[in-house]
Amino acid sequence: MDHLFSSLPLRNITVPNRIMVSPMCQYSSEDGFANDWHLVHLGSRAVGRAGMVLTEAAAVSPEGRISYADLGIWKDEHISKLQQITEFIKAQGSVPGIQLAHAGRKASKNKPWEGNVRIKPENGGWSNVVAPSAIPFKEGDPEPIAMDSKGIQKVIDDFKTAARRALDAGFEIIEIHGAHGYLVHSFLSPLINKRGGKYGGSFTNRIRLLMEIVEAVQEVWPSGLPLFVRISATDWVDSEDSWDLEQSIRLAKELKKQGVDVVDVSSGGAVPYQKVPAGPGFQTKLAARIREEAKIKTTALGMITSGAQADHAIRTGQADIVALAREFLRDPYFPLHAAKEVQHDLEWPEQYQRAK
Repeated sequence: MDHLFSSLPLRNITVPNRIMVSPMCQYSSEDGFANDWHLVHLGSRAVGRAGMVLTEAAAVSPEGRISYADLGIWKDEHISKLQQITEFIKAQGSVPGIQLAHAGRKASKNKPWEGNVRIKPENGGWSNVVAPSAIPFKEGDPEPIAMDSKGIQKVIDDFKTAARRALDAGFEIIEIHGAHGYLVHSFLSPLINKRGGKYGGSFTNRIRLLMEIVEAVQEVWPSGLPLFVRISATDWVDSEDSWDLEQSIRLAKELKKQGVDVVDVSSGGAVPYQKVPAGPGFQTKLAARIREEAKIKTTALGMITSGAQADHAIRTGQADIVALAREFLRDPYFPLHAAKEVQHDLEWPEQYQRAK
């Protein structure tokens, strides 16, 4: 029986356990560059024995950033510091991953501790905020630009080029961000995607952008390295005109056919009027349904805070990986403490043995 500290083969790599550091925005970059904050933040979680350590959402273009302080991977100059980070993570026995992202209509914000509000172009924000349709995220925001075919192709190309840079930087997992109301999710959800043509309307058309991004990334990403896709399994809106779990299962089946290895199952973020039934492990049932019906590996996340809770999700077949974010902010060494909780003998770093 698999458990939290079972190894996990993914193509040509083997992850030492099922614990993943979930992407967490740090709002600590200038011009997209990683720095020593990212090295210490991500590196310490690898020291803590996380099986996989993923960066925050790394923007594939400047206009794809959520905020002006986001991590980026839109130019070759970004590679050097990211390479230093991946080398350190690997040296601790963990697997480094990067989440590639485009914020879409939720772009051009300031930092959360500065209010987390949209910065308008006249105040230093960017004017080229894009979306499938010219519908702002919330009242008072400027209308985004409805993307044309040229803009859509640019996004696909940006993801492809970012994937090539990620490989050069030493990452061994790529995750495409298709959740939380950002660009890819906004194409999936009929609450946001009101366009016609080949990228709007039907289910097949609404998933087209994601599928084309996956295909483009696979052109440069080695077949021996795994590819993840994060999705919002539901918009948490009680309407036929929304993205829901049944569509997510259909999407997961298509992603599996295309060669995607893991669906990272989150939820929500599409619209401000969502009603999320948040609670401990509230998204694991979504991961379980997708895993069972699409026959694809899944990641469970969302208010998972203890070793026993995480171990239960794996042992009961709800997911293949457990991803933690806020708990890793509170405790960089969560895996070490979780192992003690579930009575698993996990080797501590030699430098920390005296504290065991």
